Amino acid sequence: MVFWSIAAILTLGACLAVMMPVIRGQKHALAGSAHNLEVFQDQLAELDRDILRGTIDGAEAEQARAEIARRILKLAGERRDEHAPKGNVGRIVATAAILALPLASWGIYAATGSPNLPDLPLQARVSEDPQTASVNELVARAESHLSANPDDGRGWDVLAPIYYRMGRYEESAVAYRNAIRLLGANAAREASLGEAIAAAAGGMMTAEAVAAFNRALALEPSYPKARFLLAVGLSQEGRVEEAGQVWRAMLAELPTDSPWRNAAAQAVAELTRTSGAAQAGGELMQDNDQARMIDDMVAGLDRRLTENPDDAEGWQRLVHSYVVLGRRDEAADALERGLEALGRETEAGTMLTAFAAERGIAPDATNQTDDAE
Repeated sequence: MVFWSIAAILTLGACLAVMMPVIRGQKHALAGSAHNLEVFQDQLAELDRDILRGTIDGAEAEQARAEIARRILKLAGERRDEHAPKGNVGRIVATAAILALPLASWGIYAATGSPNLPDLPLQARVSEDPQTASVNELVARAESHLSANPDDGRGWDVLAPIYYRMGRYEESAVAYRNAIRLLGANAAREASLGEAIAAAAGGMMTAEAVAAFNRALALEPSYPKARFLLAVGLSQEGRVEEAGQVWRAMLAELPTDSPWRNAAAQAVAELTRTSGAAQAGGELMQDNDQARMIDDMVAGLDRRLTENPDDAEGWQRLVHSYVVLGRRDEAADALERGLEALGRETEAGTMLTAFAAERGIAPDATNQTDDAE
């Protein structure tokens, strides 16, 4: 009801704003005619004074009086025959048109629109039943709540993993930091913080991520996520044997139903295959969350090198990551792309070739022949 009242007042104001010039124009026309009549009457009075002073003879005075009288009669006729009737008709037509437009608009909206439909702003949507809300609406609800209550550590703790699953890694890291600041550190929060930092860096285990994993292990020495991802960092640095020791220890210690045991088993199997040892027994699970996480990190590193191809260490890490995953064709392709970016004869290119050769990956002989020619 408030909306319709405001709309009616605004419409009335708009109509008056349009009608006022029409009304003023009519008044100005009538005022002009009255002014002309006063001028003619003054001329008659002045003529009478000239006759008394003797400055004009009788014949000329009668002729002038007749001319002024003719003009007065003409003006009176115009006011009666033109201004009054035509002005009234024009004013009626203009007023009807001005009033008809909003009335017609309201009628059309009432017939085809939904004037009784209640509004549904974002705040109302995010306050609805969580079971019927989308993920984006739930996140919007949480963000709205945390904007008003930034010290709600539980809210940050809930939002952080959601951000991570949505691929919003930097925001996930910020949320984990807030949760740690407000609720205190534990192994799960610190390890997840390191995971988010690494994901935001394109899958690279940066110094900041490694520090978070170490803090997690200081709180809980056997926490599997921190152990596994620290080993991934060792592998990225070329410290394959140390990484293998961590993964083998996890295989020996973790229960058989632990998802991190499956990830460690896959990593050990790949190390065994690339070193030429016997194949690890058993079929490895390829569809677990940890395997997909590793693939995502390597893919992120690959994308980052596409955007920044001058990173010589990054190309070495990418080649090594593909070798560890057993994807030797992709490792060879990464080697070729790295050599194209760095230059085959440069120091960085020579080091990349040697690094790949140590892991059983050689440059494409065809490309080497073409370069020699």
